[in-house]
Amino acid sequence: MVTLFMAISTKMIDQMSVIKDLKAQLAQGLTALLLLTIACVANAQDLTASVDRNELAINETFTLTLRYSGKQSGGQPDFNLLEQDFEVLSRQQSNQYRVINGRAESFVEWTVILAPLKEGKLFVPSLHLHGEVSDAIPITVNQAGQAPAGQNRKAFLEVETDKEIIFVQEQLLVKVRLYTTVGLHDIATDPLQIPGAHVEKVDEQRFERRIDGVGHAVYELTYAVFPESSGQLQIPSLNYVAVTGRRDPFSLFNRNAQRIRLRSETKTIQVEPKPDSYSGSHWLPAASLGLVQSWSKNPEEFKVGEPITRIITLRAEGLRAAQLPPLPQLNIDGLKTYPDQPQQENQPGPGGIDGSRIETTAIVATRPGSYQLPAITITWWDTKTKRQRATQLPAFRFTVSGVANNTASETNQTAVDRPNIPPSSSVEPGFWQKIAIIAIASHLLWIIYIYRSRRSKVVKPNIQAKKANNIDQKLIDSAKNGDAIDINNALIQWTDKSPTKYKYRNDIDSQDSINQETIEKLKKELDGALYQIPAKPMNRQLVQLLVQRLTSTSVSPPSNTPRSRLPKLFT
Repeated sequence: MVTLFMAISTKMIDQMSVIKDLKAQLAQGLTALLLLTIACVANAQDLTASVDRNELAINETFTLTLRYSGKQSGGQPDFNLLEQDFEVLSRQQSNQYRVINGRAESFVEWTVILAPLKEGKLFVPSLHLHGEVSDAIPITVNQAGQAPAGQNRKAFLEVETDKEIIFVQEQLLVKVRLYTTVGLHDIATDPLQIPGAHVEKVDEQRFERRIDGVGHAVYELTYAVFPESSGQLQIPSLNYVAVTGRRDPFSLFNRNAQRIRLRSETKTIQVEPKPDSYSGSHWLPAASLGLVQSWSKNPEEFKVGEPITRIITLRAEGLRAAQLPPLPQLNIDGLKTYPDQPQQENQPGPGGIDGSRIETTAIVATRPGSYQLPAITITWWDTKTKRQRATQLPAFRFTVSGVANNTASETNQTAVDRPNIPPSSSVEPGFWQKIAIIAIASHLLWIIYIYRSRRSKVVKPNIQAKKANNIDQKLIDSAKNGDAIDINNALIQWTDKSPTKYKYRNDIDSQDSINQETIEKLKKELDGALYQIPAKPMNRQLVQLLVQRLTSTSVSPPSNTPRSRLPKLFT
């Protein structure tokens, strides 16, 4: 019995020990759970940061979302900390209040669109607000993609060059294209700037292109680049910033719009020095080069003492006007030359820049004879065939007629020796002398009266001539100013007010026909500048010469005697 009791007692004691151990373990578990809950509550942040992706290309953007759910209100984090490695494209703030499962919460949220400034491992820094600190977020930035990744790229940039290897000072065409499948507005871009090179924008176009069956709107810019030294020419990447979506003029915020930034890839071009085999005096790398000669009037009518103007135009495809050399000056015995200031023009287009240099020289012959103007040869480098070429303006021979100008000054001769005439003694006039003086005086008065009466009859023609001179001066002034519209209006007034109206006439003399030809040449220059698309640059020197020719050969006012004409066949 005792043994049985002892056994039961021992078993009860063991069960109590097990229960005690279970209670101890349960207490420890509850304590740990309570500590964990307290730790979670203590570690709950009121300022959190998140990104939509952690890996992207250098020409892409990502979105940073910053949320503050603390009790304090007002203020905002210092977003300037982001500008060390990123460009802030846009930033929006929203205050939200919502109830979920009967639990209410409120918070302030900032949405920031960022674009990386460099490649590699970057960090979105920790931001601070009301004593709260957000976590730093790692970002991996890779190189720009060569082509759009499937249908996900809504917009991308493409850079294309027409050559991979060029010579120094040779023209390089750089085309930058913006492709987009969505509406873009407020497009802003940095101008292309290349150290050690001259850069000019020459064309701008908009068109559509299909890529993999998807239509893309294309905005293309073309630049002409002229490297100034040999070596490696690096075309830097360009940044484009635009806003996607349709612009709503009645919305103050346009929340559906998104600001994006695009970045082009860099390119490297090899620039070769001038070839050692090149023997020209001036280095002229061009696609083509030409020389054109023209005259203000027919050189076959060259006369002594009458000026004639020679116009030579040097035009090069793929060269700026500043790169073109001056032409050799004339130095011929018997000819006096008066060169004008050269005129330089650059004509940009989709194919680059065409430069021209126009040199105008007035030539006056001092004696008759046969003359020959020497040939003009320009050596240049053909960038298409990669070889040296030469363009020549052939020698020009002409004959000058007339009589040589005697420059011997006859006025320098002294008076011829004359015999000494004794001084006449003063004689008192007699009766007949007085009669003779009165007769001479009356005759002079009669002559004066006739002169004045005739002069009064020609006052009106003189007024007309004065008006004609004013119209001539107006035409000359408009030609000097170089405005095609003013020149055209002045030419219309000149032809309407001229004593001989240069219109459809059959009874014009030789001088009128010359003026009619001059007017047609002048109208051809003006029509090209006023009505041709694209407008043709006006040759200002040629226009001034034609105007000078018109005004110098204006027809004199008609005389009082009517011009004899044949009787009319029908009245």
